[in-house]
Amino acid sequence: MKIGIFCSANNAIDADFFVLTEELAVWAAQHGHEIVFGGVNQGLMECVAKAAKSAGGHTIGVVPSIVEETGRTSQYNDRVLTCNNLNERKQLMLDESDVFIALPGGVGTLDEVFTVAASYTIGYHHKRVVLYNMKGFWDAAIAMLDDLQQRGVIRGQWRDYICVANNLDEIEQLLQPMV
Repeated sequence: MKIGIFCSANNAIDADFFVLTEELAVWAAQHGHEIVFGGVNQGLMECVAKAAKSAGGHTIGVVPSIVEETGRTSQYNDRVLTCNNLNERKQLMLDESDVFIALPGGVGTLDEVFTVAASYTIGYHHKRVVLYNMKGFWDAAIAMLDDLQQRGVIRGQWRDYICVANNLDEIEQLLQPMV
């Protein structure tokens, strides 16, 4: 399975997020899953790629040309897909991945999560996003989605296409039917 990872490219975040990201990447590699990620050499992006590679895994970095020009491409990419902008990056990641896991991240990660979710609701694909709720990182987003659901502005049930996992065991359970 190809697992698309959405996550932060910042280094100055909770150290536990790096430990849990490494654990996820090693698990993915040991189970023969490929990692599709933003291809950057910073933050959780670099962490997931380095850990997957060290465990014998395969990575696909989807890198905007502006990132390549500034020398921020990860050395742990087995394959690099270059794109012109973030919209192309999201589309390439969507095309290359079977499922997505969102780790802690900022505006870019939110954009990626909601792009995949919105395109699911319209019927472009049936790929789910798992919010890896490390240390409650996604609690506010989950509450917001529940509120939007209650107000009737979300098509269908958001938990049909956005899943929540609080630990690696829950991720394994969610991905099991797909393997």
